[in-house]
Amino acid sequence: MAQALTPMEDLTENFNPTTLEIYNDSHLHSHHKAMQGVTSKETHFRVIITSEAFKSRMQPARHRMIYNLLKDEMAQEGGIHALQLKTRTPEEEERQKQTEAADA
Repeated sequence: MAQALTPMEDLTENFNPTTLEIYNDSHLHSHHKAMQGVTSKETHFRVIITSEAFKSRMQPARHRMIYNLLKDEMAQEGGIHALQLKTRTPEEEERQKQTEAADA
């Protein structure tokens, strides 16, 4: 029987990202009413991902790709409650780096 992949392994396997940053922001939301009684410390994440898979797709389509991949994790009790996404193509990431360098 194959071992289930973690969400990070799912993202890596499915998107082959050149950049993948995952931040667990759960501690910032533990006091919210919706989180009362939830014991999981992994409910709120911020993800920055750069992948060729996002080429020629608008942001909503990119986000749907990731939500679809993580739908089981988001549906389970104590799973991912909130996911903040920043999705880019390698070209978009390069343009951002150039803009940041010019502003520095």
